[in-house]
Amino acid sequence: MDQGQITSTLSDWIDIQSITGNEGDYGDALGRALEQRGFDVEYQEVAPGRRNVLARAGRPEVVFCTHLDTVPPFIGPRVTGGTVYGRGACDAKGQALAMLLAAEQLVKEGERRVGFLFTVGEEVDSVGAAAADHALGDDPAMRDRWAPRYTIVGEPTGNRFISGHKGIFLADLVAHGVAGHSSNPLGPSAIHELVGCCTRLTSSSWGAAPDLGEGTINVGTIGGGLAPNVVAPEARASILVRAVEEPDEVRARIEAVLGAHVELVEEREQYGPVRFLVPEGEPARPVAFGTDAPHLRRWGTPLLMGPGSIDLAHTVDERIEASEIDEGAARHVTTVRRLLRT
Repeated sequence: MDQGQITSTLSDWIDIQSITGNEGDYGDALGRALEQRGFDVEYQEVAPGRRNVLARAGRPEVVFCTHLDTVPPFIGPRVTGGTVYGRGACDAKGQALAMLLAAEQLVKEGERRVGFLFTVGEEVDSVGAAAADHALGDDPAMRDRWAPRYTIVGEPTGNRFISGHKGIFLADLVAHGVAGHSSNPLGPSAIHELVGCCTRLTSSSWGAAPDLGEGTINVGTIGGGLAPNVVAPEARASILVRAVEEPDEVRARIEAVLGAHVELVEEREQYGPVRFLVPEGEPARPVAFGTDAPHLRRWGTPLLMGPGSIDLAHTVDERIEASEIDEGAARHVTTVRRLLRT
């Protein structure tokens, strides 16, 4: 594709709203684009109206993987010269286009051991990646069609390889108090207990790793109580640890500072640090953001690389250059050639 074709195709894809939970129309458009280019396309239902899109040229040993969903709000496309603006421009519809261009080139060269996995839900819970992983483990017929040794995960990394990213420990806390008149408390306030716990959590160490730096915590939501003159009987908070340790170690750090009146009640997502394969001789660095990679354990050794800047993802000015997509496609072609020689 030349610059005009790249910007036009990406603009068309951005114009299809695909906020998490509503990925269907964009997935269908990608499926049609892949079929038109001769790939065998499969759809994997994850939830009603939500399907992963898989495609292959032969029996894939290298799989290109990125996500179908975007964050809100929807921002329609705008093209200025070789720059495409809009929601999903770099995260992650530009990734899909770079991968498509790379696979087209590889197939033209006679290399058919490539495929695609486009997932739903990465921006929220990676439900699509988890479903794809279960399917590959549970379905012998799928294993006959797919033999992934490597998966190239596409996220905006400036077309540079990433060495690793932190893990996630996402959980809810609940504090218990005793309701009563605020002038004469009958027991502890759940809000006071929870605020104290959150202060201890944010003052705690969350470990460190030489390649990933220090772990961090964020108290993302907090709420509770009934009225200003009532001692709060219950309060809740959600916390997210960007972890450099395994989940059991993170859990132990949390439990050590909860206090007598606060419980760790729901662990919504957890996985340890992720390390990626970096081709020999390539510079690499770690990143703080998460990916689908930890949910794709059956899909071979992961690599992480793609066009665009994470600093522009999720912003009102999200954008990508056509030249970045072109460079990303070329980098993918070179990477696949190297991987399949091993």
